[in-house]
Amino acid sequence: MLKLLKNLKQSYKYVLIVVVLLIVQAWSDLTLPDFTSKIVNNGIQSGGIENAVPKIISKEYMDLLLLFTDEDDKILDNYMINGSVMTAKQDNIITKYLGKDANPEKETIYILRDIDKKTNQELSKTMSDPLTKISSIISQDESMIENISEEQKSLIIEKINQAVSHMEDSIKEQAAISTVRNLYKKMGVNTDKLQNEYILKEGFLMLLITLVSISSAILIMLFSSKVAAKLGQTLREKVFSKVLKFSKKELVEFSTASLITRSTNDIQQIQQMITMLFRTVVYAPIVGAFGFVKVLNNSQNTMTWVVGVAIMAIVFIVGTLFIIALPKFKKLQDLIDRLNLVSREILTGLPVIRAFNKEKYEEKRFDVANTDLMKTNIFVNKAMSMMMPLLMFIMNSTMILIIWSGSHAVDQGVLQVGDMMAFIQYMMQILISFLVISSISIMLPRASISAKRINEVIDMDISIKDKDKTKKFNPKKKGLVEFKNVSFRYPDADVEVLTDINFTAKPGETTAIIGSTGSGKSTIVNLIPRFYDVTSGELRIDGVNVKDVKQKDLRDIIGFVPQKGILFSGTIESNIKYSNSKMSDKDMENAAKIAQATEFIQTKEKKYKEHIAQGGSNVSGGQKQRLSIARAIAKDPEIFVFDDSFSALDFKTDTALRTALKEKTENKTVIIVAQRISTIMNAEQIIVLEEGKVVGQGTHEELMKNNETYKQIVLSQLSEEELS
Repeated sequence: MLKLLKNLKQSYKYVLIVVVLLIVQAWSDLTLPDFTSKIVNNGIQSGGIENAVPKIISKEYMDLLLLFTDEDDKILDNYMINGSVMTAKQDNIITKYLGKDANPEKETIYILRDIDKKTNQELSKTMSDPLTKISSIISQDESMIENISEEQKSLIIEKINQAVSHMEDSIKEQAAISTVRNLYKKMGVNTDKLQNEYILKEGFLMLLITLVSISSAILIMLFSSKVAAKLGQTLREKVFSKVLKFSKKELVEFSTASLITRSTNDIQQIQQMITMLFRTVVYAPIVGAFGFVKVLNNSQNTMTWVVGVAIMAIVFIVGTLFIIALPKFKKLQDLIDRLNLVSREILTGLPVIRAFNKEKYEEKRFDVANTDLMKTNIFVNKAMSMMMPLLMFIMNSTMILIIWSGSHAVDQGVLQVGDMMAFIQYMMQILISFLVISSISIMLPRASISAKRINEVIDMDISIKDKDKTKKFNPKKKGLVEFKNVSFRYPDADVEVLTDINFTAKPGETTAIIGSTGSGKSTIVNLIPRFYDVTSGELRIDGVNVKDVKQKDLRDIIGFVPQKGILFSGTIESNIKYSNSKMSDKDMENAAKIAQATEFIQTKEKKYKEHIAQGGSNVSGGQKQRLSIARAIAKDPEIFVFDDSFSALDFKTDTALRTALKEKTENKTVIIVAQRISTIMNAEQIIVLEEGKVVGQGTHEELMKNNETYKQIVLSQLSEEELS
């Protein structure tokens, strides 16, 4: 999988954008629970007051507060008295809390100085204790403490200190904030307006961050899709270009159906996984990890054990299902290959199937492959369908545990309601992150198997490849084909198919190869364009060993017509001009004329623009062969190789074609593999094969006199009268 992901470097700009957007979205999502906590704790419960530090406080209340603390200097150093030089920010505080028409000169008011966040937090801790102690006095009549004796005052202060000393810090802070709210009311501050402004401000910021998160998520999916599409395109190009370099040896190792599956279904699996990769595999761990850190850093972490239990349960369930399902994913892709293979064989062999009334047999064969795939799919889906209910059970159970544990903490004053709500949100983010990672585990095993199958094609070692240093053809030996002690065996075979083959095909001559079925005729001509490499000996063309030249240069000088005529979907024109789309119409028509294809082309409504179906299924076998021959003629190569390419032609067309071809190939090398004696009788050289060995070589007349094998082949096709 990692090897395939290296191809993402082509889309590195999009990847970087996605990573930045993921960080932005993760920050946004992890910030939202804090706003929930602020709105509930500060906005609703505390009336818009963030901490136990009053922004303004009258001298009367400040004096009262200082009675209950020994840190007078620390508190007073952070306040300034009205009437002195105030900053614009402090003027705004007066206006905000006391109104535009306020006249603070009538009484002494302490105004909070411009202090940083850290100092503010320390001051809040310092003032929580004395503010809590004066809360009961403020709620009644604060002047009563001034009308009592010093002895009674000391007694009251001592009792209040004892009562407050047993309180939790969180309860003190809440009580202190409540005291600040009462102080504001007694000073004439509109606390309802203060609360509404705070909730609206935090709510607006929360909405803004939510929009940032949503926008980031949309852009992430957009760019992830672009990255996945580009990766899919790159992989298809690599697989296709590698398959084009395969020799017949590699093509045997991978069936056609398997290569199609790997180029389509397997790459699609990778593409789908990449689309979700950043959104899940990258994003989810970021949110889960940082969410967990936030929970641990929470001062009230009495519920963090719930997170640990939930994560361990999720990992156990996912790991178990992963172990069960992974082997089945490998089998699943193999079964898709098998189904494609059976389907391809049935569709291409329909005429034979119908001719032998084997429809029922093929239906059963298809049903077996289809049923095996269905059963494996059902098993995998059953295993994976168990995952979501189990994970949802864990998530809901975790929610119950949090509420149960959190409610006790709230009741004891250890935790505020807003903090518990924030904890629930963080917990859901952590669990959902693991749920998302778990859901990707459904795709990941199958994608990893697909990646392995794609890599098998891309990393396949090509048996026939160009050397680092190649040679050029010798122009003085143009068209010369020499077999020197050539032997060949198929890959993984124990027996040689060809043994000690020696002959030379010269320009301006026709060399024919004949022999019984399985004697190695087609194998010899497949060695010429280097579809296979000789096992031993040497095959030289234009005076150079074919292994020493570029495959492209070699095939550029060869016009190869295979035994089975192959046409491509398009038109007659596109098939004849296959070697050169810029070929003139005159050359195309001349090639068709030599190949005796003009006869049936002229009967078509659109002539050379007539549509050709895939594989040439809308033309006859003879027409297909003639168009294949015309394609080779139009290329005008040095060497023509016809691998039994006249078998579907009638005698009249065969004779006319060879006569016209003789004129076209006057200075060319022609090598013909044929079964019909009439096709090769006039060849300058006939090679007779038997069990992979040359048992005769010469002209028709010479072989009839001195080669019994050739004579038997001839007499099996022609009578003595026809020969004479």
